[in-house]
Amino acid sequence: MSLVVLAGIAVASATAIAATGVLGGDGDTSTPAAVSGPAKTAKVQRATLVRTETVNGSLGYGDATSVQATPAAAGQESAQGGQAAQSSGSGIITWLPDPGDVITRGKTVYNVDERQVPLLYGSTPLYRTLDIGSAGKDVRLLEQNLAALGYKGFTVDAEYTSGTAEAVKDWQDDLGRDETGTVQPADAVVATGERRVADVSAALGAAPTGEILAWTAGRRIISVNLEVQYEDLVVKGTKATVKLPDGTTVEAEVTDVGTAAVAPSDSDSGGGMSSDSSDAKPEDATLPVEIEVKDQKKLGRYQAAPVDVTLSADTRENVLVVPVNALAALREGGYGLEVVEKTGTRYVAVKLGMFADGRVEVSGPDVTEGMVVGVPK
Repeated sequence: MSLVVLAGIAVASATAIAATGVLGGDGDTSTPAAVSGPAKTAKVQRATLVRTETVNGSLGYGDATSVQATPAAAGQESAQGGQAAQSSGSGIITWLPDPGDVITRGKTVYNVDERQVPLLYGSTPLYRTLDIGSAGKDVRLLEQNLAALGYKGFTVDAEYTSGTAEAVKDWQDDLGRDETGTVQPADAVVATGERRVADVSAALGAAPTGEILAWTAGRRIISVNLEVQYEDLVVKGTKATVKLPDGTTVEAEVTDVGTAAVAPSDSDSGGGMSSDSSDAKPEDATLPVEIEVKDQKKLGRYQAAPVDVTLSADTRENVLVVPVNALAALREGGYGLEVVEKTGTRYVAVKLGMFADGRVEVSGPDVTEGMVVGVPK
């Protein structure tokens, strides 16, 4: 339940208390005296409160992105007789994956003239020829991948050295490529992680031009279009619980939060909204959020399904709590608790903290664990 709803419950409960006259007469504005004992009581307890919100999500592999044939850097030549390096439009496609195939680091995305074009992990595509003397983030990306694949003899940094070139030659030999020691943009495809082939556009025997295939994330993810009013609930790493269609729940974690809000559409999965974009209001916009279940086996056989996602946005550990309807609105302002003692009852002012699961965090110099307080019907 959200903070806004719980706060509303607190106000409504306190208003009802005031209306019954439990707060005392007009002559005392600080600590109203109870005419009789409360109908019910509860103890001030020490507990952990977790603020949550449940939203709609969609289990699947996320949006598909296109893999385009990559041209070699302009004006670059290979070491093999001055022939132009493999580029968009040159050679023949001799192998392609099937839809549903999962491609991991170092595995083949497609073949041209029986030469493998592998997948490398990273965030920046190869865009130039890399050779001894090259320096930059793309060099570091290449060396990180070579090291992850087991190649040695170089230091992972931003410098392309002779050691890097020797490792590249070993890599090229394993791929069935010419051992040039240099890397062209068309020699590999870069993506942020493993990928699952969604559709294959190219054909065997065709030239590698345009779109080769489309792919998605390699692991199942939950996509949520989160209403902007709840954007404070999530950051990367926020814990979540996913309820599957069969009622089972699995633990998950937010892995990505978009920065651009989008207008709602009929296909929104996060807020359950459906409206004409011309009538959309700023507060109806949503943020794309991706959530991942680390133990994919717990997702069972579901490949695509609607799910409920409970986001755990804030946690307060080891705090004093009471039921929300134990709050009483004090005439001088703020809220208090009706403390039940052997000699009668008295009211003490409290400071409110987090609301969650029908309980509220309370604090103050007169509030102690185990204290008995009144709870109106």
